Amino acid sequence: MTKFDNVLQQLRVEQKQAQATVENLQKAISAIEDLSVSGAGNTAKGTRPKRTMSVAARKRIAEAQRARWARLKKQSPQANARHSKPGSLKISAEGRKRIAAAARARWARVRAQQTERAA
Repeated sequence: MTKFDNVLQQLRVEQKQAQATVENLQKAISAIEDLSVSGAGNTAKGTRPKRTMSVAARKRIAEAQRARWARLKKQSPQANARHSKPGSLKISAEGRKRIAAAARARWARVRAQQTERAA
């Protein structure tokens, strides 16, 4: 029986060593996962945390955007003059008729193809 006791004791020692190795591996894996998740700015679920912006920051951003638009409008007055007249983007009656005729022709082709497929 002493041989079996020695073998059993040796197996238990090896089991404890293996358990310690597994625990060390699990610690290393969790440490690496924590680094990769927190390093990218993500939470444990892999989503980014919601970022809130202060009222003052939103106000600064809005004022900066308004200044950019004002600067752009100041640089190109011709582009603004083109759209400043009310009703300057109207289509003539002949143009509307051409567009309507083209649309009717397209729909006629579509309907003809549908009837060919149905037959």
